[in-house]
Amino acid sequence: MAAVSDRLPAFPWDKLEPYKATAAAHADGIVDLSVGTPVDPVPQLIRRALIEAADSPGYPTVWGTVALRDAITGWVRGRLGASAAEHRNVLPVVGSKELVAWLPTQLGLGAGDKVAYPRLAYPTYEVGARLCGAEAVVYDDPTELDPAGVKLLWLNSPSNPTGKVLAKEDLVRIVAWAREHGILLFSDECYLELGWEAEPVSVLHDDVCGGSYEGIVAVHSLSKRSNLAGYRAAFVAGDADVLGELLEIRKHGGMMTPAPVQAATVAALGDDAHVEEQRERYAARRAALRAALEAHGFRVEHSEASLYLWVTRDEPCWDTVAHLAGLGILVAPGDFYGEAGARFVRVAFTATDERVEAAVKRLG
Repeated sequence: MAAVSDRLPAFPWDKLEPYKATAAAHADGIVDLSVGTPVDPVPQLIRRALIEAADSPGYPTVWGTVALRDAITGWVRGRLGASAAEHRNVLPVVGSKELVAWLPTQLGLGAGDKVAYPRLAYPTYEVGARLCGAEAVVYDDPTELDPAGVKLLWLNSPSNPTGKVLAKEDLVRIVAWAREHGILLFSDECYLELGWEAEPVSVLHDDVCGGSYEGIVAVHSLSKRSNLAGYRAAFVAGDADVLGELLEIRKHGGMMTPAPVQAATVAALGDDAHVEEQRERYAARRAALRAALEAHGFRVEHSEASLYLWVTRDEPCWDTVAHLAGLGILVAPGDFYGEAGARFVRVAFTATDERVEAAVKRLG
């Protein structure tokens, strides 16, 4: 039973528990800025759609309803600039983390294959490689990799944890390189709606991929933009052959988005007002925390998008975690995301307005 789990790294968040206890002991309670989990209400129109679809006694389909595929393709065309997207170019998934973790296995990768991802990255890219027995390799610029054996290339823009955004010209260059070497490119774009000092662009944009989705797939989630982390609502879009293969595998695996969640997703993708409202909340929290952190002696790097500030006091990250925990503020140590983050911490601005205000006061 331990054979598979032995391939995996220690679950990083367990190491944070003692610091969480310290922060929780603060007289005014903990301000948890470690995990980027939404805290604001699910918009009413999405809740209504979920409730109205609650009487769903039958099995949903893996590919989703026609209404869901219409909603996804419409959003992909309008928001991502992927004008040629059709139903065969989209596939709903049960939350994006599930997709990331199990994609290499579902692609049939294994020993001798390489999965590449950014040097500073969401840990689940590495987990996915380890689950199937592939080799995990990191990069600063993917086009500088030795392409031999690389079967899957992950991009992440905007980045988790740094908030860095890849420029359109860089995406064009990377897509061309991956195609030249026959490497399947998956782009994790779950924070695309949350650009602050840069406008994120999808790999599916006509100007990036030339209107062809050959060899490229984008991953999107409604967790952040619509406060639907609890719904596990996400989808992939891109190469029809790749998605067709995944669809067949996922049919056998019973990987179905629940019917009420499918209906809620249709409602969420059809409304921009709630997205803009949530952006405004996050923008205000971001501005307040950034000013307070800089006044406290932190330097902010990148952070032009996403739900995080990537900051440093030029000291080991666990020293910073301990310092902030003493103020009742919990943050994520940068080494959770790779050795290159060893002197940074990631600060989420997903706490409530009241908790953000408390953090600002303590930092002052």
